[in-house]
Amino acid sequence: MTLPNHPILNIPNYLTFLRVISIPFVLFPLQSERPNYSLLAALIFAGAFITDWLDGFIARKKNLVTRFGKIFDPLADKLLIGSSLIMLIGIDRVQAWMGILIIGREIAVTWLRATLASKGLILASSRWGKYKTFFQAMALIPLMIHYPYWAIDFHFWGMIILWIALILTLWSGLLYFKQYYSILMDKGSRT
Repeated sequence: MTLPNHPILNIPNYLTFLRVISIPFVLFPLQSERPNYSLLAALIFAGAFITDWLDGFIARKKNLVTRFGKIFDPLADKLLIGSSLIMLIGIDRVQAWMGILIIGREIAVTWLRATLASKGLILASSRWGKYKTFFQAMALIPLMIHYPYWAIDFHFWGMIILWIALILTLWSGLLYFKQYYSILMDKGSRT
């Protein structure tokens, strides 16, 4: 698939940059043990995560999809979710083994994308990858809130959603490896 030659600096890519810039503003409040700071971190994270949907919507609607955006958008997601997950492990809200599996999968898929990009090919985001990202974010928000509000045990529900996210993360990772292999085999058969 050939992408139009759009400038890198467009609204969808600005939103992607904003997601990366928001990371310290999510992590800093989580360092405090005050419930209001945890709630603030969750709100900033949720706002940053909304830009993931918004940048894709604008890029498709205004025909501003770029090769840069196709690579940098999933990377921004990985940075936001991965750094938040590492922080939650550090403050004992997530078990380390879960974080290692999720982050390990993200690193592996990023490696697959980089390998194909070096050959001029793109490993596009899949439906399962999008589900996985959504459930990871939906798990991290209540895990960041952590403290009970309105008689809701946010940590408990965050862990339930994180289990779903973990299953989707591993499943989508396997599908990406299969897609990667298919792309390499298809390219090899055409040369």
